Amino acid sequence: MTGAITFEHGRPSVVRIDKEERCYALLDSLCISYDRADHAFADTIEDCHEVEKVLGCPICKNLFLTNRQQTEFYLLLMPSEKPFKTKLLSKQIGTARLSFASAEDMLRLLDITPGSVSVLGLMNDKDMAVHLLIDKELADDEYLGCHPCINSSTLKIAVKDVLDKLIPAMGHGISWVELPWEVE
Repeated sequence: MTGAITFEHGRPSVVRIDKEERCYALLDSLCISYDRADHAFADTIEDCHEVEKVLGCPICKNLFLTNRQQTEFYLLLMPSEKPFKTKLLSKQIGTARLSFASAEDMLRLLDITPGSVSVLGLMNDKDMAVHLLIDKELADDEYLGCHPCINSSTLKIAVKDVLDKLIPAMGHGISWVELPWEVE
């Protein structure tokens, strides 16, 4: 990622695209405080390392997954540097082999595109078709870094606010999972 990174508290003064504006409106309506870094498009975790330094918090890994039959969809939040093996998660949640869901399903269910996946996309899941999975280790962090449904901005939000205010307001429950750092 190249280009300057700007840092501000709260919503931008310039109007952004609709789905990003809806994120800010939701956070503001819930009285959730957040810091924001604006930057060039960050499509991968590797692209986000510079942003993490500016925000002062890690950006979590957000994976949009589906079962073999593509009838169940999952949003997994986990530490960015932790390795991921679908077999280990599949066993924990009792589902057939998991794989990455398609960009089309991501857009249809969460109104986001690859590289922009975050917990905030659940605000667009009106049919509650996506199950939220969170690695227990994230609950120990003070802050969560995530995109506001677009990967040219990243927000720093208190984990407590995400768990106690944001997720309940979006109507989703949480299934906690434990993913190992060491995988075979």
